[in-house]
Amino acid sequence: MPVPHRRLAAIMFTDMVGYSALAQSDEAAALELLDRHNSTLRPVFRRYSGREVKTVGDAFLVEFESALDAVRCAVEIQQSLHDLNATTAGSRPIEIRIGIHVGDVVQTGGDVLGDAVNIASRIQPLATPGGICLTQQVVDQVANKIPHPLARLPPTPLKNIRSPVAVYRVVPPWESARPSPVSVETLGERQLAVLPLANISPDPTDAYVADGLTEELISVLSQVRGLSVIARTSVLPYKTAPKSVAQVGAELGVDTVLEGSVRKAGSRLRITLQLIDVPTQRHIWASSYNREIDDVFAVQSDIAERTAEALRLELDSARSSRGERAPTKNLAAYDLYLRGQAALTRQENESGVLDIGDAVRYFEEATRLDPSFAEAFAAWGNAYVLAAGDSIPMLVAIPKARELVARALHLDPASSEGHAALANIAFQYDHDWQFAETEFRRAIALNPSNLVAHRFFGMMLFALGRFEEAKATVRRAIQLDPAGPSEGVLAWIEFESGNFEEGIHFMERLRDRHPNEVGWHNHAGLYYVALGRLADAQREADTPTDGATGDEQFDHALLNALVGRPDEAREVIARVKKGEGGTYVSATHLAMLYSALGETSTALDLLEKDYREGDRVLWLWCRGAFFDPIRNEPRFLALLERYGLPAESIRSPARLAGKSRGPAGHTRRRAHATDR
Repeated sequence: MPVPHRRLAAIMFTDMVGYSALAQSDEAAALELLDRHNSTLRPVFRRYSGREVKTVGDAFLVEFESALDAVRCAVEIQQSLHDLNATTAGSRPIEIRIGIHVGDVVQTGGDVLGDAVNIASRIQPLATPGGICLTQQVVDQVANKIPHPLARLPPTPLKNIRSPVAVYRVVPPWESARPSPVSVETLGERQLAVLPLANISPDPTDAYVADGLTEELISVLSQVRGLSVIARTSVLPYKTAPKSVAQVGAELGVDTVLEGSVRKAGSRLRITLQLIDVPTQRHIWASSYNREIDDVFAVQSDIAERTAEALRLELDSARSSRGERAPTKNLAAYDLYLRGQAALTRQENESGVLDIGDAVRYFEEATRLDPSFAEAFAAWGNAYVLAAGDSIPMLVAIPKARELVARALHLDPASSEGHAALANIAFQYDHDWQFAETEFRRAIALNPSNLVAHRFFGMMLFALGRFEEAKATVRRAIQLDPAGPSEGVLAWIEFESGNFEEGIHFMERLRDRHPNEVGWHNHAGLYYVALGRLADAQREADTPTDGATGDEQFDHALLNALVGRPDEAREVIARVKKGEGGTYVSATHLAMLYSALGETSTALDLLEKDYREGDRVLWLWCRGAFFDPIRNEPRFLALLERYGLPAESIRSPARLAGKSRGPAGHTRRRAHATDR
């Protein structure tokens, strides 16, 4: 028996997008497409000394002696296909995904086996159509040797791969040539997670100190240039379910972790911290601080400086000079501010309703004690922005938010949180798109780790039909908050921009990842409605609603109305009219139900009422399948014009060639329930 030969090799996997579905529906067309695909790829493999190991249908496994040859080959392939698709208008385009990894392989006969093969095959589906994904091992060998930017992807567990794998994508020239509002390139950035500080105080009620300081450290470390800091929402689960540093690194896609504890005794704090390098598990630095509470700001600045120095990064000079100034000299006000920050982490009650009551009371008292406390005013204003149109009517929340944000920016014109809140007000209520874009950009320039700014800027770009820019911005939000809801937003944008297969793939993956959450079944059902797959939509509509939040029950009723089951929707309408809805329901949300039920005149009346005197949230829901019955009505089109929305990008139901339904509609929950 021959001895298996082990060697180092670069492995490429390719796979054609949509081929299986085409083969089922039109075998002749599929075979013609496969022939064009093979005749395009094979000469390029040979030019870069790639050995075709095997072909399985529309997929290739190719071996290269060098990672650089493999990447250059992949880039030429995607460039060739891009050019071919552009010059053969009317023909079915050829789009493929490519994954490349370098590592040990074992040759057995003509085949190759090993982890390198397994990992390459696992990262290939992470590439977008026309895209190339690389592992860190490949990037280490090709960085600065290819003329294309590399961008790190959000972390995604790889099936049957235990060790964490950092994955990057090659930004193609036709994408990087387009203007982008926010750079998505992260090569060279360090990725940091600040784990929730453990509370070891004698009094358990002092836990808010550890929670608040965790939030403050996330904020102050964002001052380090070249450091991407994971948002609070993604690190919060580790407070109740601690995991090893290696697990955290794999799940959040970070290479550095800051962890520690806080002990409060009277007016003294003991803070113990260690900064850990994830790949080596090495402690980069560790320190303990025994200070009076009024020294806490100096401690935060010292931590940022030590982290920057240890990682060979630098503090942003403008932001670090701000960080040296204590945000308040009133320790009682700062204590209330920390309590408010901690309360925002518990902002949803058991019904899923956004409840900012406790946080508002703390911020209000903090600013009463120190009327110059800009950060507290900004946090207070942001709390109202987050709740507006969700649990509090816009007409109630927005005037309060506007006043508080103006006060915050008057006290501190360089407040990233203040500018993000101002942008959200201009975007979501005033519909002043140009001013909102300016403010979002300013917020991100002041703090590149500002999750709220990235997420809602992406939503605004989506509303305006600037899909590619929206995707880039939302991908950055995913990187900052891997456990947050932005993956669902990205699926939505993919679908609405015409990438139906990609959008439904994303949504099905999210549904399968959270099988017991009714909300993801509702979302998937609406996508199926949009594609005319009513049997699949009905299956999702059959999902039990035991334990569902009020919003999820609303969405479930909406989905059932769209598949021809009106009773649940009529029950929701009746409860809302009686004031028994359980959650705040705007006129636009009621219009969704009436439109889905075919009561178009009532739906249009409600939408017009909402614009005149309500939440004005049609900008978010106008693409929903529930509005298909009124999509081409002159009154609906007039509303889009009043919002300043591009009607040409809000397509009619006929836009899905050969399909019977209109656009997918995301459900009523906005993407910010837990954002800060």
